[in-house]
Amino acid sequence: MKKLLFLAAIAMVTSTLFSTEAAAQKSPHESAFGKDVSVRYGRPYKKGREIFGGLEKFGKVWRTGADSATTITFAKDATFGGKPVKAGTYTLFTIPNEKEWTVILNSQLGQWGAYGYDKAKDKDVLQVTVPVKKLDKVVEQHTIRFTPKNDMIIEWDQTQVTVPIKL
Repeated sequence: MKKLLFLAAIAMVTSTLFSTEAAAQKSPHESAFGKDVSVRYGRPYKKGREIFGGLEKFGKVWRTGADSATTITFAKDATFGGKPVKAGTYTLFTIPNEKEWTVILNSQLGQWGAYGYDKAKDKDVLQVTVPVKKLDKVVEQHTIRFTPKNDMIIEWDQTQVTVPIKL
């Protein structure tokens, strides 16, 4: 009986350690809020890696975060990068390049990463191109935020892009 209790205790401790380790490896998730717009995304860390052109290849669709694909919700009709978009929730993808990014809103929700994007690209609602700004300092953790004017800023490593939003 003592051996059985001992083995059960070992199993519980091992299970807890492995589940804690797995949870620690997952990127934290966060929401960013502007006026009548919000974004939900995973926030990976740089951890000394080369991000754009390295980890995230230039010219390849990126989920714009970690884990499940990033989503953006508009509480009312708006313009996103100067193009009209209806109120609703969309998957947010980007295609990073050195000097400009393509920012994509896609109506297919529930995507994991950008792995299935090619099968859902016919559901793109819009694509806009925005210039890249090189930052003087490193942003360690991928961040999406909104300015007081409601523009959406995406930044990570030494890269920043801004998408104008009007409601």
